[in-house]
Amino acid sequence: MTSPKLLSYINANEITFSDAWKLQQTIFDKRKSGAIDDTLILLEHPHTYTLGKTAKREHLIYNEKQLEEQGISVFDIDRGGDITYHGPGQIVGYPIIDLNNWKKDTHLYLRELEQVLIDMLKEYGIESGRKEGLTGVWIEDRKIAAIGIKISSWITMHGFAVNINTDLGLFSGIIPCGIRDKKVTSLAKELNAEVVIGEVKTKIVNQFMNHFGYDSLGPVLAE
Repeated sequence: MTSPKLLSYINANEITFSDAWKLQQTIFDKRKSGAIDDTLILLEHPHTYTLGKTAKREHLIYNEKQLEEQGISVFDIDRGGDITYHGPGQIVGYPIIDLNNWKKDTHLYLRELEQVLIDMLKEYGIESGRKEGLTGVWIEDRKIAAIGIKISSWITMHGFAVNINTDLGLFSGIIPCGIRDKKVTSLAKELNAEVVIGEVKTKIVNQFMNHFGYDSLGPVLAE
């Protein structure tokens, strides 16, 4: 089976979840029609909680007043998984790629996304891995990255969120991914130092290209 060769990359700064959702839909439609190549979007969101298709509403702890005071938006979305937080200092990745040109295996795709982040963290000297029965990337019992995807016609949407310089305090407004007995962490917390977001993005793109078999990076677009 021939692997996809060219990856386009949209390097965005902080944009709202609703605008990012529209961007995903636009890129998805173009990819489905064959008008564009596989595309990876990396960005940050303002303070946002998103609830996936299996999310339980009681996992949102903050009430309306607290949400307003903290400036947090809430969205019900069509990815898999429960509730999670997005915000400044967290890199969110939206790969919109055609798995018909890679491997038509949802489970394997999830594991490969995890491995992209595991290998990126290894470049910083951080040993991370998986937990049996749970999706995402973990450093011991501390979750550093969440993953939630949607696949339609074997084309992917949504993706991953990895905490870099994230304000972890805002995870207290939810039960992250519905898991009550685990903590969250960030790369900055593990290193005890702020990290350059652009540097991490570059490492993620390189790891993504390596793991999904791309030979070259197409246009780098800024939104």
